[in-house]
Amino acid sequence: MKKTTILSIALLAFLLGTTPVFAQTVSATTGGVSQIQSFIQSVIQVLITLAGAVSVGFFVWGGFGYITSSGNPEKLDQSKKTILYSAIGLAIVLGAFVLSSIVTQLATSAFGATP
Repeated sequence: MKKTTILSIALLAFLLGTTPVFAQTVSATTGGVSQIQSFIQSVIQVLITLAGAVSVGFFVWGGFGYITSSGNPEKLDQSKKTILYSAIGLAIVLGAFVLSSIVTQLATSAFGATP
């Protein structure tokens, strides 16, 4: 089996094993809007946490490849691309988190639901 396949399987097993740790329970309140808002916030938090963990995993993978490239220009370029794309992905995830927070605040003020 290739080294990258083994690393991919190990990363997937880690993420699937830690998903219940990051999940939060949704509290049942009397308002329908509050329940929907709580559920959506919980889902977004879990997805952002998973995306951040994947991004950090790719940062580590790219860094390891960069260190062990041994002067091989192809491996060096591939590792640089992995780190760059991981940084872009992390920036997108953080932007999505900020955008979802803004939308949540706007929806809360518009519908009058308490967070």
